Amino acid sequence: MKILKVNELVSIKRSIEAGTSEQLAVVKEIITEIRNRGDEALKEFTEKFDRVQLPSFAVTESEIEEAYAQVDQEYIEIVREAAENIKSFHEKQLRPSWMTTEENGTILGQKITPLDSVGVYVPGGTAAYPSSVLMNVIPAKVAGVKRIVMVSPPDESGKLPAAVLVAAKEAGVKEIFKVGGAQAVAALAYGTESIAPVDKITGPGNIFVALAKREVFGDVDIDMIAGPSEIAVLADDTAYADEVAADLLSQAEHDPRACSVLVTPSLKLAEAVAEEVEKQLSLLPRRDIASRAIADYGAIYVTADLEEAVETVNQLAPEHLEVITENAMELLGKIRHAGAIFIGRYSSEPVGDYFAGPNHVLPTNGTARFSSPLNVDDFQKKSSVIVYSEKALKENGAKIAAFARMEGLEAHARAVETRLKNDK
Repeated sequence: MKILKVNELVSIKRSIEAGTSEQLAVVKEIITEIRNRGDEALKEFTEKFDRVQLPSFAVTESEIEEAYAQVDQEYIEIVREAAENIKSFHEKQLRPSWMTTEENGTILGQKITPLDSVGVYVPGGTAAYPSSVLMNVIPAKVAGVKRIVMVSPPDESGKLPAAVLVAAKEAGVKEIFKVGGAQAVAALAYGTESIAPVDKITGPGNIFVALAKREVFGDVDIDMIAGPSEIAVLADDTAYADEVAADLLSQAEHDPRACSVLVTPSLKLAEAVAEEVEKQLSLLPRRDIASRAIADYGAIYVTADLEEAVETVNQLAPEHLEVITENAMELLGKIRHAGAIFIGRYSSEPVGDYFAGPNHVLPTNGTARFSSPLNVDDFQKKSSVIVYSEKALKENGAKIAAFARMEGLEAHARAVETRLKNDK
């Protein structure tokens, strides 16, 4: 693992995955075909990309029962406890509608309304992600969304992972479809004979999913364009090298483009962690993936002091940030940019990934400078409420009309002045 010394430039910023022109052309064609031919095109693309012919896309109740039979009771209990933790955390994010009444009788307020429907994309491929089901579905349920649709690519036997189906059932998803890729995004956005359209699409996926989400945005809402996972560990010489190395590798095993960085003022810790990473890499089942990530996007940055380390972390604006220092809580106020902040040696990143309660759908690639984790607000919309009184219009009507004329909008001005004349 690369060790970079003081004053050496460090950048873990990866280029945004804009996709190639060929990939974008494929996505646009898929979207067009789904819009024009619905289920017929969906079946063709599923056979082409997932190598399976499906008589029906919908997951049946018998398939869910079969999934429960394939997992042990301990897993089910863990999922239920994790779901309760996630629900409890997100319930604290709920905000009520509100109204205020002014002395002149004007009523102003904000009405909060849950979205009617949401589509959740759960990736397949090299691993199963039941945690993604919980993290996307539960805040939507807490927000009050009535219809939640889950899509996920099937394996070559036409099945979804049992762990994913159990998580979906426990989270309360009633519509589950065995479709993936750009075609699933298009189906959620525009609808087919089998899948009714939704108002918003959330959840991560590969480059084709990301490009499809970008293409349909505007016709539906999306959560974000998520890049590969990343972690920064801010640590001093009180940290344990084997623990820091394990945390860095916990993200590196996700994806060859995943990014893992240690920022520390301790050269001793830096050298020990570099050694530990190599040692632990050799024992990982997904070592091929993790090795590529560490080689291309892994680094250890040694700073002059803790203050520089904190500022370096703020410049990186990482998706996950662990703070493992003496008196770690004292640094919290100085950290401005991070998707999720894990304080202390017992707050390893997987604690947040699976169980603690905060959402693990986080801004990546430096977008934590201006973005937030997935939350209840993402599944609600706000309407302004204006009830202007007669007294208020008489007090302010001339000013409103003058403002309108300043913008050259005479009809706006007259819409107010007509009422002032009629109420004399």
